[in-house]
Amino acid sequence: MSLRDDELVLEPITGSDDFTGFAVVIDGDDNGTVTFRHGAQGLASLRWSTPKAGLAHTIRALRLALTHGFDDLDLTRVEVRLPVDDHEGLRCASLSGLRREGLLRMPGEEPDHVVMARLAGDPAPLTREGFIAVLNAGLPTKRVISQGVLRDEQGRVLLCELTYKREWDLPGGVVEVGEAPGEGLVRELQEELGVSLEIQGLITVNWLPAWREWDDACVFVFDLGTVDSSVTRGWTLQPSEIAAVHWCGADDLHTRGTAASIELLDALQAGGVPHYREAPKAPE
Repeated sequence: MSLRDDELVLEPITGSDDFTGFAVVIDGDDNGTVTFRHGAQGLASLRWSTPKAGLAHTIRALRLALTHGFDDLDLTRVEVRLPVDDHEGLRCASLSGLRREGLLRMPGEEPDHVVMARLAGDPAPLTREGFIAVLNAGLPTKRVISQGVLRDEQGRVLLCELTYKREWDLPGGVVEVGEAPGEGLVRELQEELGVSLEIQGLITVNWLPAWREWDDACVFVFDLGTVDSSVTRGWTLQPSEIAAVHWCGADDLHTRGTAASIELLDALQAGGVPHYREAPKAPE
């Protein structure tokens, strides 16, 4: 059965239990192919080669094929795997309603592949819901961390001795998806230190550039106020992550602290820290 969208026609070229393929014909000229490779239980992978069709016609061909796959072939999921440097292919897949799901790492010199898919129940790409869903799946994400500055009666700052790195760091951790940065800090304090502390206010948002194997991140640094140093005796530390907590003056901070915490706390001590700042790259 031929599929038509005005001057663009998909003409069947294969038909078997394993493959369903079409020639992409535009105004009577052959412009490439679109093919489903069938798997079990309504699953299929999608491939295309349209070197003469151009971006707009390729997207129309893919949308037409996908509609046929879900409506007439009873497909439930269609997946593509494209090299990360195949920018045109990724754009075609995205504008055809396939959502980015993850990265498939490849060995040797071969580039990693982006895994994208569309389900039978997904909204069509030209609808508002479908457009937002595709954007949400493909837009860049930024790691967000929340940390707190807690001082004692002597002006010392609390640092955590961590089980997974040598340097000591401010209390806090990574904010979860859909979680406000302040809520994330309160949760991390409860989980890792067994303590409920009230946030006094925001000190700064500290952008950290990529460092060693870590991606860049935005750190929300909150003021946790001042407490008596003896309060830490009643805390219950999470043994998998926190080996101990320490009240640190300037000497301990510079000897034990992470490069990021040293740079931030030195700037805070000097005064005039803005509400947003970009930290310099830490030494390797």
